[in-house]
Amino acid sequence: MPRPLYLLMLCNLVLGTGVFVLGGILAPLAESLQVSVATAGQAMTAYAIATALLAPLLLVITGRWPRRRVLVFGLLLFALSNFVCASAQGLATLLAGRVLMGMGAVFTPVSGGIAIALAPPAVRGRALSLVFLGISLGYVIGMPLGAWIGLRFGWRWPVGLVGACAVAAALGLVALLPAQHRRAGASFAGLSRLLIQPAIAAALALTLLYFTAIFTVFSYIGPVLQALTPLSPEAMSATLAIFGIAGVTGTLTGGWANDRFRRPTRHAGLRLGLLAATMALVPLTRRPLRRHVGGVLRLGASRASG
Repeated sequence: MPRPLYLLMLCNLVLGTGVFVLGGILAPLAESLQVSVATAGQAMTAYAIATALLAPLLLVITGRWPRRRVLVFGLLLFALSNFVCASAQGLATLLAGRVLMGMGAVFTPVSGGIAIALAPPAVRGRALSLVFLGISLGYVIGMPLGAWIGLRFGWRWPVGLVGACAVAAALGLVALLPAQHRRAGASFAGLSRLLIQPAIAAALALTLLYFTAIFTVFSYIGPVLQALTPLSPEAMSATLAIFGIAGVTGTLTGGWANDRFRRPTRHAGLRLGLLAATMALVPLTRRPLRRHVGGVLRLGASRASG
């Protein structure tokens, strides 16, 4: 794989951490801002709406810019948004910062476009999965670490650290990413032509449903886990890391399957079915794991004695 793709993966690691880190520290954040957990969770809603409406607009506005400039601009905007959130004394400032964060998410589609441009056609699926692997790694590394830092030292620390990492990532792009990536960007005319195509509209609708399911649960993952099973900061971090490992596995195998199988839509359908099944099983995990294990051991002992 071309080396710039690994750099873009690391940048997406920063973005993925910043987007989802609040899920693990939502309770202390809500207490600090003196709002309910449900209200604090609207920070994810603000991000999602800004990503859906403002990031595409920003993508079109910067369509004539060199691609590296757009990437750096997106990262710096993302860094600014985290600093705004970390300094928030009220919900309004937090939401404003998350809106800026959604605009900074323009980085992600541009990085995907560069991945497709640099990779040979036979491995473009794997190239995309490599670049977007950074977001999944945010679940494995960034979000668990951020949850531990936030629960131990205060929720502002991980948010501010993500902002600093975004600045470092922008500097890394300036120093290491070749400047000759000047492929044409999006335009309003091209966007309108795409949206009226049935296949594109169906893909967008499917994506909307998928991310609605993901964000509905994951936005409140910290409070949900605490409600199901009370966890220490260390146990919370480990649990989030397990979720992240599953996400990394799905990202890598999904890219491979897209290049390997002739009908990737069937493969995507299987994965969506698996996602639906696992979400349906979440409420059944209310009892702590040690109780399940202990119950199995006691049952085995009683049968052995009988």
